[in-house]
Amino acid sequence: MLYDISLRIDYSYAAPVMHARNLLRLLPNDIAGEQTVLSRQLTVDPLPSERRDFPDFFDNTTSCVAWHQPIQSFSLSLALRAERQPPPGQFDLSPPLRALPSEIAAARDLSPAAPHHFTAASRRGPVLPEFTDFARARLRPGMTVLEAVQAIGGALHAEMQFAAGATDVDTPAQDAFAARHGVCQDFSHIMIGCLRGVGIPAGYVSGFLRTYPPPGRPRLAGADAMHAWVRAWAGAEMGWIEYDPTNDQPAGADYVTIGHGRDYDDVAPVRGIVRGIVRGAGGRSTAQSVDVAVVP
Repeated sequence: MLYDISLRIDYSYAAPVMHARNLLRLLPNDIAGEQTVLSRQLTVDPLPSERRDFPDFFDNTTSCVAWHQPIQSFSLSLALRAERQPPPGQFDLSPPLRALPSEIAAARDLSPAAPHHFTAASRRGPVLPEFTDFARARLRPGMTVLEAVQAIGGALHAEMQFAAGATDVDTPAQDAFAARHGVCQDFSHIMIGCLRGVGIPAGYVSGFLRTYPPPGRPRLAGADAMHAWVRAWAGAEMGWIEYDPTNDQPAGADYVTIGHGRDYDDVAPVRGIVRGIVRGAGGRSTAQSVDVAVVP
């Protein structure tokens, strides 16, 4: 499936900000067998005094931009054409869940895709008793890793409500879980904590979702916005699989990936000025628009 995707993010401030510097993770990459990026362009306005693009540890393209003059607003515009390959039929080649610890221990690789980076709690993907108890209650003897991922993701989808505006980017995952509502970021962080709690390495995926509802049915949550979902390591033979708990489905040809990480902190689209790590005064406002269009 071939997509043209546009994204615009506008920031404005009550007072000029001095010496602004930001890390941007908005440029998708090729993913072997899954995604081909045919063109990508990230425009920053006003033009920054400095810009450098480089891969981070998880191979996400990161753009460092800085302005030496005061700015009171700036805009980010992404123009992207990408092809997402249809996923192959997903045969369950994952081991029984009880055998996964030995497969993790046998993985002698510390590359960005190694499962070892995704087993422990992270700031936004905590391993908490309430998460682990929820996950364990959905497991049954002899369940494979793939079956466990699907069962836990499906249970979260059934018990939680998607509620735009109910949380913000700084809402702890445990608060969203206690309230049983949130947005895709919350669903993903909760599922990551649940999976890690039962020994399944899990990480965060940021990107875009295309939806096309059948007649009379609502659009899937996450349409026309940046989206987030989960990846889980399903053993040495099956490797990484991706699942969207917000919409209770595997991530396939309708998904375009921007980046991977342990949680949102590793793939935040903008870090720096929007996090208050600059000298400035007053509040800020943000506006975002996304369009995901299929190329005929």
